[in-house]
Amino acid sequence: MNAIKPSCRIFKTLFLITVVAISAQAQTNRFNFGKYSNGKGDTLLYRQLTPDANPTQKYPLIIFLHGSGERGSDNESQLKWGALNFSTDQMMFKHPAIVVAPQCPANQNWANITRASKTIDTKMIENPSKSMDLLRGLIGELIKKQPIDTNRIYITGLSMGGFGVYDAMMRYPNLFAAAIPVCGGGDPSKASTIAHIPMWIFHGASDAAVVPQYSFEMVEALQKAGAHPGFTLYPSVGHFSWLGAYTDEPMIEWLFRQHK
Repeated sequence: MNAIKPSCRIFKTLFLITVVAISAQAQTNRFNFGKYSNGKGDTLLYRQLTPDANPTQKYPLIIFLHGSGERGSDNESQLKWGALNFSTDQMMFKHPAIVVAPQCPANQNWANITRASKTIDTKMIENPSKSMDLLRGLIGELIKKQPIDTNRIYITGLSMGGFGVYDAMMRYPNLFAAAIPVCGGGDPSKASTIAHIPMWIFHGASDAAVVPQYSFEMVEALQKAGAHPGFTLYPSVGHFSWLGAYTDEPMIEWLFRQHK
């Protein structure tokens, strides 16, 4: 058997990299650019994926909250991790949905919480952050103007966005039909307010950036409140648990079965 020449291997590797890059760019281009204003001078940039609309059909709405590293004003970075998993050909064919990925401005946060420096004690502050308040306004506008099934509004997010998922549920507990917090955390004392919302929680057992105890505490508090959240703990996985979460087919199938 003839050995493959090094030059052939290099060519094949470069070809595969090019194909992957083109595919990712094509998926990114499926997200339209948007900008929401609350009429008070505050704005929230976002990207939106919209299926080929059937005028007689309403679609689930998925809100995707990015992590701290994707904050800014380019209206692009928020698609780096996770969001594009909802825009593949297979996903759009099998589970058409409106997907909205807002971008949190630099130096702001989705969740308005206090986190103790030497413990994982997390407390929700009464008023929402500016970005969360804008997000709620954006969702309201989308519901008015687009073919959204209000019984199937889902929210997911990773890291800073995972904290944002809990924050959004606790502030607007009647809005969401299901939630997927990934390597995040919330205020356990508020668990009873969201116990009715189906959840599937993900975390990496070796996460040093957001230690898994944040998820442990929320799972325990939710169970005490009568909830039965799904919980996936990836062994030997660090902070990048979203790489497994957003490619978890059973979770995706579960998510799209959820209705209020």
